[in-house]
Amino acid sequence: MLAVAAYVTTAGIALVVFVRLLFAVRNNERASRGALACAVTAIWAGVHAAAMAIGNAPGWVALVLEGLRCGALFLFLSALAPGRFPRWLIRGGIALCAGLITLAVFGPLIARWLDLSLPSVFRTSGLLLAFVGLVSTEQAIRAAPEEGGRALRLCAAVVGGMFAYDLFLFSQAYLLGALDAGAWALRGAIVGILLIPLGIAVLRVPAVPARVFISRHVVFYSSAFIAVGMYLCLMALGGYYVRERGGYWGNALQVLFLLGAAAILVSLLIAESPLRRLRVFIATHFYRNKYDYRIVWLRFVQTLSSADDPDIRATSIRAVAEIFGSPGGFLVLRDEETGNFNLQASWPSAHTAPLGYATLHGDDALPRFLQQRQWVVDVREYAEHPARYGDMRLPAWLPPTGPWRVIVPLLIGNLLLGFLVLRAPPEPFTMNFEDRDLLKTVGRNVAVQLAQRQADESLAQSRQFDAYNRFAAFVMHDLKNCVAQLQLLLANAERHRNNPVFVDDAIGTIRNSVERMTGLIEQLQSREVHGTARVVDLAAIAQSAVQRSEARQPAVLFEGAGARLPVHADPDRLGAVIDHVIRNAQDATRDPGRVRVSLKAGEGMVHLQVIDEGLGMDEEFVRNRLFKPFDTTKGAKGMGIGAYQTREYIRSLGGDVEVQSVPGSGTNFSIRLVLCETSNQNS
Repeated sequence: MLAVAAYVTTAGIALVVFVRLLFAVRNNERASRGALACAVTAIWAGVHAAAMAIGNAPGWVALVLEGLRCGALFLFLSALAPGRFPRWLIRGGIALCAGLITLAVFGPLIARWLDLSLPSVFRTSGLLLAFVGLVSTEQAIRAAPEEGGRALRLCAAVVGGMFAYDLFLFSQAYLLGALDAGAWALRGAIVGILLIPLGIAVLRVPAVPARVFISRHVVFYSSAFIAVGMYLCLMALGGYYVRERGGYWGNALQVLFLLGAAAILVSLLIAESPLRRLRVFIATHFYRNKYDYRIVWLRFVQTLSSADDPDIRATSIRAVAEIFGSPGGFLVLRDEETGNFNLQASWPSAHTAPLGYATLHGDDALPRFLQQRQWVVDVREYAEHPARYGDMRLPAWLPPTGPWRVIVPLLIGNLLLGFLVLRAPPEPFTMNFEDRDLLKTVGRNVAVQLAQRQADESLAQSRQFDAYNRFAAFVMHDLKNCVAQLQLLLANAERHRNNPVFVDDAIGTIRNSVERMTGLIEQLQSREVHGTARVVDLAAIAQSAVQRSEARQPAVLFEGAGARLPVHADPDRLGAVIDHVIRNAQDATRDPGRVRVSLKAGEGMVHLQVIDEGLGMDEEFVRNRLFKPFDTTKGAKGMGIGAYQTREYIRSLGGDVEVQSVPGSGTNFSIRLVLCETSNQNS
């Protein structure tokens, strides 16, 4: 009756865990597969309880249930490390379960032809499923990602406990020739007890899929399979020996031995040190190289290019640290202005800089050594053999007895950009030439990434300054035009101060300058350079520009006075443009050369031409440099934006600018604008 109660209780626990997991199955494949395993386990335990209640031994139906239960557990184990769990192993386990179910369905017919014994088939299949289950458990623990690692390992360890007991049970049955009734009854209780931590652990496992994967699979799987199989066989033989030699207390001692052995197995599977020692053993005795460089490099690049962390500095530390299993580190970079080396980032964020960290100068011992030797520094080796590092001395905040182990230089060519300091990887770890070469290579790659980041930041900053300078240059150009008008007024004031006509003209000029400067202030407030366009007379604006140029030499001849040519433009902006073109023509022309301004209209367009007999320009200069902003031939006297500003404004009005020039023969600067249709509109 105790056996029946044990299986009934297990069925109840499985149903409770199944119902609880149903509330967490949304977008969580691990919870859904755990719920499936609990549901199948509930049916499995219920059928066994009913069979024992009526006194029946396990039959072909029990064999079907064993296949279904183990298949559900295999699926659950594969969900603990999706994408990293070996496909051939899960496929082999599912194929074994499917074959067992098929055999059980057709078992009564096949048994007659092949003389199969149900107990023998039951023991053999149970032993095989237990072996495959334990190997799958071990690999699920190995491939579990860092996120939710403890909960994942607990899930796998619980399932491994079930398979471990099955291996003990069926190994003992193989040795004794029959299943032990007490051990069979205890099986139901153990499964029920293990379902409780399984349900709790599944609920604590995050739904995020794993990103970390394991290299050198085949050798590792084979080694793990042999080690686990040998261990469990010895455990079964030990249990049998205790039972046979234990006398009256044989059964109790057998159970105690089983629990102790299972605890040792779980601790070995969960502990990191034995697994790491197994990795080192495989790398040392089965391969020429310490690392599978293809896998290491792919993982390094994947981590370095990951978008999970927007800070490339912390991501760089993580990418290098994960290669060696280091739990963290920090990054020190050189300041371009001062040459000092300052702390920039740490990973994980919980790991801060070492106590007493102080800025390193460029000529300090550690940066100088890394720059000259370009070595990877092993802090432990430095403590044991300081003579190998010459006159290098570690800073006071980086003691050899502390948690920091590796210093990686970040080099671009022969320039030291900075260095990484990593915590000691888990033991056993001994740095050799492969570790140093790999660290040098990834260090240079990280240096390139960090230098690119610095270059991007500098470029973004320079673009902001460039935009500001361009804006200021356009504003200064407008101010320059206003000042030119006032300078012209002052130049003529001494001769014409008593002339009423000059006074009236001076007042108008001052009013115009005030209006333009007021408009410029408004433009500065809105950070836009624009004007108010309306229909104006191009001939009148051009004639005013010619009059303003009279104070300079050579004199300008105006052709086209009297004609009215309406165009749509801002009068101040258009007048400043014509002023600029005339001034450039006068600057390029020496006596006795001439400058002419002519106006011609036709086919809906009006052409304003400023023709000089100056030095001229070659075709290459006109094509590539004349309209390029901030490119000037006047040195400090010019800003190089006048021609560019002229063309851009004329084009904004729907017109265009053409320049024809021959070196030594002068230049024809032509402005073409759209002529307004209503010529009788007031300007």
